[in-house]
Amino acid sequence: MRDPVTDFEYPEAWVSACRSPDLLPDVRRGLAVLTASGTVLRRGFTTGTTAAAACKAAVLSLVLDTVTGVGVTLPCGIAVRIPVDAYRGRASCWKDAGDYPSDVTAGLEFVATAVPSLSGGVQFVPGEGIGSFGRDTPRHRQGTPAISAPALDCIRRSIDEAVEEAGLHGTTVILTIPRGAEVAQKTLNPRVGVQAGISVLGTTGLVEPWDDHMAEGVLDRIARARAVVLTTGRLGLRYSRLLFPEREAVLVGSQLREALRAADGDVVICGLPGLILKFMNPDVLEGTGCATVEELSATPLWEEVVRREVSAFCLRYPRVRVVIIDRDGRVIGESP
Repeated sequence: MRDPVTDFEYPEAWVSACRSPDLLPDVRRGLAVLTASGTVLRRGFTTGTTAAAACKAAVLSLVLDTVTGVGVTLPCGIAVRIPVDAYRGRASCWKDAGDYPSDVTAGLEFVATAVPSLSGGVQFVPGEGIGSFGRDTPRHRQGTPAISAPALDCIRRSIDEAVEEAGLHGTTVILTIPRGAEVAQKTLNPRVGVQAGISVLGTTGLVEPWDDHMAEGVLDRIARARAVVLTTGRLGLRYSRLLFPEREAVLVGSQLREALRAADGDVVICGLPGLILKFMNPDVLEGTGCATVEELSATPLWEEVVRREVSAFCLRYPRVRVVIIDRDGRVIGESP
């Protein structure tokens, strides 16, 4: 049985040990993960998926009496059905965090309001509770909404589907998150320059139950691997497989320390710079004038900082090779 989200092939022993066989269809669909102990953990839905469902429901409710659920195709390609509450152009969707225990946005309400467009065309308007960038960054201009590209594509695609299904010429959809600014104070947004709300994100559209899955499943997989490359995110996973086809690529998120303890033999760490450099040195940004590692990577300080931090790290972990890449897969820092 293969996980369609991570492409991980579950060992047959894990499947046999499953304590909830009735949940295995969800594992096959990618909506849950199976751990080594046989426990099944539900994946949740990202803020981007929740936003897309609310927007689609708002549009559909312009022509339907009530809407209680909508179909959304996630950025990872999986089709899901999301519960909503929509009536006459106004829809609410509450974020489902699955079994991820530390999601501060769990249960947060996303509200979308849709009105028909007499002139045709489709317009999406991010409103209250959605954060915006307080300054220019390598990928974002000051004042632009903090909505990632995959999440925005999912939202727009869902609105377009609803417009076609409803037989409308066009629509304007306004998305708000009423408690967004309040909840944002519990996230990293204020520290990375995103103000007045939360970020709408989602590379796959799903939230991983990282804490439990890391403890029970991934560590066992790392320990059994003959040659492993540890990576911190989806892009890192993709490029790690391309750069190190002879190694088993394992996605560990921010749990690099635990993963290194579990690994046997030489290890490669490969991924985007943010989590890797912060793992090497939590104070890496001190004195740089930068709020994020991504911002640092666009400055003249980058090469010196990377060389210093990677060299110091390799003295502590001599059997670990470090390869840092950018979002296009180019190597922008590596071990000596």
